[in-house]
Amino acid sequence: MRISMVSEHASPLAVPGEEDCGGQNVHVAELSSALVRQGHEVRVYTRRDSPDQPCRVTTDHGVEVVHLPAGPPEPLPRDDLLPHMGEFADHLLAELTLTRPDVVHAHFWTSGLASLLACRGLGIPVAQTFHALGHVKRRHQGSRDTSPPQRLRLERMIARDSALVVASCSDEVHELGALGIRRTKVAIVPCGVDTTGFHPDGRVADRSELHRVVTVGRLIPRKGFDLLIAALRAVPNTELLIAGGPDEDQLAHDEEANRLRSCAVRGGVADRVHLLGRVPREDMPALLRSADIVACTPWYEPFGIVPLEAMACGVPVVASAVGGLLDTIVDGVTGKLVPPKNPRALATALRGLLNQPARRHALGLAGFDRAFSRYSWDRVAYDTVLAYQRLAPPPPPASLITPAVEGAT
Repeated sequence: MRISMVSEHASPLAVPGEEDCGGQNVHVAELSSALVRQGHEVRVYTRRDSPDQPCRVTTDHGVEVVHLPAGPPEPLPRDDLLPHMGEFADHLLAELTLTRPDVVHAHFWTSGLASLLACRGLGIPVAQTFHALGHVKRRHQGSRDTSPPQRLRLERMIARDSALVVASCSDEVHELGALGIRRTKVAIVPCGVDTTGFHPDGRVADRSELHRVVTVGRLIPRKGFDLLIAALRAVPNTELLIAGGPDEDQLAHDEEANRLRSCAVRGGVADRVHLLGRVPREDMPALLRSADIVACTPWYEPFGIVPLEAMACGVPVVASAVGGLLDTIVDGVTGKLVPPKNPRALATALRGLLNQPARRHALGLAGFDRAFSRYSWDRVAYDTVLAYQRLAPPPPPASLITPAVEGAT
């Protein structure tokens, strides 16, 4: 198949953990690479955010990344990109007219808007992955939600007008149903994990004699790192490592990093909380392997890539019982699910597992089996293609194919 991915703000070439760069970037990069391995032709269209970016780049995995002009060639917050989607759609239309892909797969709502605008009249079906739904974000963040006011209305329209919605988890299917989207129009395809890089064997990062809890993600409030800091007061002899955000030498200038440090000081655990800043992708497996537990405690979570990476490394996960984590983690089998925004329950779960090394080992083994059997990117790519195939009717049987009649329409 010829597949065009549209990911206007989340380039597969970006470095995960930096501002506005996270799970979607990894998802698009890994899924595209896996599809190429399976013999498909994949182009990814993203926004030019630097005047020095080449128009086209081919990755080592054979994915062509195309940078399209849309607004000033500089980094912009994703919530400020809506006014530039018309320009992005115009350039995307020119590209799709030439390449004629079999399917356009849009990632995030603004990509979906641009894709639908570009595909009008071309007869190319659009599959939509939202990665995060606006009404869920508004529910959890309230007045702190910086999304443009048009987002909720446009998301409903995008879901309605796309040929297929590819949901990341079961919880998202219910949320789409609340928007009036028929279940028959939705395919569930989870995010995946790089099982060649994340596995139990390999280098382990240095560690102290303390128990170690590791958490990873962008430094934003909804990731719930402050909940872990609060829980740490009731989890003795344990250190918390927080990986993500800017480089370590820039953390002093990061607002959220400073807020988390203040939380640690007020809680009396500043000596046991370590902000690592951005950890290079190649060093992440060693960091995860060094953990007794990997914790993921967001207010809500559409993906859950970090827990998958921990499971693939054979490390048990303690996570909030929200969103995609409800599918990824089997409570009591591959990890422990706790109520969201509940430091007391979180502390109880962490203490219980830290005091039971045999239990941690059993959970880690089960998590490894689940990650490799269900969540490898090759498996996810295969399931994605099955979803794409729902967009085109099968060819008619040979007995029904009749010669063309001159003048017939």
